[in-house]
Amino acid sequence: MAEYSVALDDMNFLLFDVFQADKMWQNLPQLAESIDKDTAQAILQECAKISEQEIAPISRQGDEIGVQFNDGSVTTPPGFKQAFDTYAEGGWIGLGGDINYGGMGMPKMLTALQEEIVCGADMSFSLYPGLTTGAALSLSAHGSEALKEKYLPRMYSGEWTGTMCLTEAHAGTDLGIIRTKAIENADGSYSLTGGKIFITGGEQDLTENIIHLVLAKLPDAPKGPKGISLFLVPKFNVNEDGSLGERNAVSCGSIEHKMGIHASATCVLNFDGAKGYLVGEVNKGLAAMFTMMNYERIGVGIQGLGASVRSYQNALEYAKERLQSRAVTGPKSPDKEADSIMVHADVRRMLLTMKAMNEGNRALALYISQQLDLSKYGSGEEQMKGEALTALMTPLAKAFFTDIGLDNTIAGQQVLGGHGYVREWGQEQLVRDCRIAQIYEGTNGIQAMDLIGRKLAANRGEFMKLFIAEVRAFIAGNSSSEMAEFVSPLSESIDDLETLTRDILVAAGANPNQLGSAACDFLHVFGYTAVGYMWARMALAALPNSHSNDFCKAKIHTARYFFARLLPRRLSLMASARSAAEHLYNLPDELF
Repeated sequence: MAEYSVALDDMNFLLFDVFQADKMWQNLPQLAESIDKDTAQAILQECAKISEQEIAPISRQGDEIGVQFNDGSVTTPPGFKQAFDTYAEGGWIGLGGDINYGGMGMPKMLTALQEEIVCGADMSFSLYPGLTTGAALSLSAHGSEALKEKYLPRMYSGEWTGTMCLTEAHAGTDLGIIRTKAIENADGSYSLTGGKIFITGGEQDLTENIIHLVLAKLPDAPKGPKGISLFLVPKFNVNEDGSLGERNAVSCGSIEHKMGIHASATCVLNFDGAKGYLVGEVNKGLAAMFTMMNYERIGVGIQGLGASVRSYQNALEYAKERLQSRAVTGPKSPDKEADSIMVHADVRRMLLTMKAMNEGNRALALYISQQLDLSKYGSGEEQMKGEALTALMTPLAKAFFTDIGLDNTIAGQQVLGGHGYVREWGQEQLVRDCRIAQIYEGTNGIQAMDLIGRKLAANRGEFMKLFIAEVRAFIAGNSSSEMAEFVSPLSESIDDLETLTRDILVAAGANPNQLGSAACDFLHVFGYTAVGYMWARMALAALPNSHSNDFCKAKIHTARYFFARLLPRRLSLMASARSAAEHLYNLPDELF
């Protein structure tokens, strides 16, 4: 496997040339004093250093050895404890955390890049701090002052990790039918009893305590999702002075033996009257947990991007070194026994597709992160638009990035040929690791339904109108002859997206099944169009220096490839999205 190298040049280009994040930060009072261009660059550089030198080198060993389970205890692979301690000591877990409890309060535009860097180094490792960050986010937003003061500083410092405990053996997506029960105690705490499965980091040897956020129901709770409450349940009870007390009644019954992410402990947790504390309001737990889940869904999308970036690096290094046959136009390396496979059209197609989608999705991840920052730190119309676009694009980020991520890890495997299929080259690990990202935090089919149902049909496309209006304003303001090759296909795409949105909503009025029938194809039409907008913005920033600067020259060539070869994919997806729902539902179940 190629040595991991963080794309700092591209990250800085996006932050400061495309999105001008430093200017945005200075206009947001809560960020103006804490972050600027120099600080951001220093943070990214240091994160790249620790990821390249400490985390990436243990990825292969972590996959080969995996986590070990013995009598209720989990042992992480060699090197993980040391790497986690180094990562925690650097303050990385609290990078975006609440400054009132020891976090650094950095914007999502920065932490999104941090997440990509760590995911690219090793997806398994990234899950331990990633789930902790998410749990801390929900606790910060919904926990009492006492809970925040007791738990957040130790979570941000990495002394304690966090989990999210939703899924039960009989209840995955349908959380309204969970059976875990919570009984209130005389002291205001609760006793939780039940079982949870697929709990990432539910048991491990990295930290002295684990803070579980658990969904459960009180005995008199309403049926369905309206009866769910959220509780904080520590592995070890915490004394008033912050020291650890006795072991709580929560235990790991087993770990899952998975296709990938072998170094991440995926646990069955048993709660046997475990002491817990209410987070937020009774019966409002699902809303509190979704504070975490929405960030986690964007984070899972970035996992797909990180694996895809690593795949491209492996494939590119291999393609440049692998000698095989000659170019059809004649030898390119006559002094060697064969040309590198870089001369072959199909190899170049796969590499350029990976490059174009990685850079486009990185830009889109930053754009969505910018909306999150505006929704959190902005005001007035700017804040409302940020909230609307975040809601619209969260399911897109999770599903599109991970679908493309798997495609690109498989493409990298194809570039390596037989060497991509055997373990010693490391490429097949990326395929196996990336595959889970399409499944957890809500499958990609569910994300598509969330997009087309809750974020589109529920408000008759109002959120989408905001996005379309923004893209059209960009096109109108950048119609010079130099930009024509980029804005012309973008204009056609945004018109098609508007028409497709309208057509699906009209069809769904006559047949509600039309939404589900169109959902996945529609999400991808939206994804390619949104990435097209990102590539037009990148082209605008790169054009002035594209004749003298190799980085900018590569940007323009890659933009041309995207618009010529990848954006047209939306045309077949549109045709499929428009097809009648009856094609899915007319075949009786017994005839399948």
